[in-house]
Amino acid sequence: MQYIGIPPSTSQIPSALIVCLHGWGANANDVASLFPFFQLPHCHFLFPHAPFPHAYSSDGKQWYDLREEKIYEGLTESRQKLKDWLHSLEKSTGVPLSRTILSGFSQGGAMTLDLGLKLPLAGLVSMSGYLHPGALEQESSNNLLPALIMHGKQDEIVPLAAATKAKAALESLGVAVDYHEFDMGHEIRPQMLKLFQNFVISTVTEKK
Repeated sequence: MQYIGIPPSTSQIPSALIVCLHGWGANANDVASLFPFFQLPHCHFLFPHAPFPHAYSSDGKQWYDLREEKIYEGLTESRQKLKDWLHSLEKSTGVPLSRTILSGFSQGGAMTLDLGLKLPLAGLVSMSGYLHPGALEQESSNNLLPALIMHGKQDEIVPLAAATKAKAALESLGVAVDYHEFDMGHEIRPQMLKLFQNFVISTVTEKK
């Protein structure tokens, strides 16, 4: 997969690997532009491009189609590509999945929740995300990892109900969920990235 990589600003071995997935119609540059706000200098960041071109944007990408007549087309292929890529990262970065945080916004958040419990990751972060139909009905291998879910109360693209549904579904499996709602729409705000920073520190970097 093509991606934007930002290594730690220090010469030390990365304390964690942060993978952040963009939303429908955006690309890796969209979430990579937020990098300065994470303030995690000891972490290695990877921002992958989704594998499929977006139907309505010349430079946009998608993890799968969301047009009504083709909804979820490409999901199976994207899921496998992303899974294989994540498994390859320890060799290329030196950071195991056990010290990797998978995160995403909107459709990227949905992919995070879809794959998160199927891999031995350190934690999950979903921003304005949602669950795919039947996503958590498949066999899960890592119900003990923590998850951070953040969502806007006035989200007009992915309703708040999607976040509460995801929270309930994860908790029913035994996942420890840190859940936050904000007075905003379908977006990412600085206070979310501060929570993201704290989540990474408490989940990975303090457990070295």
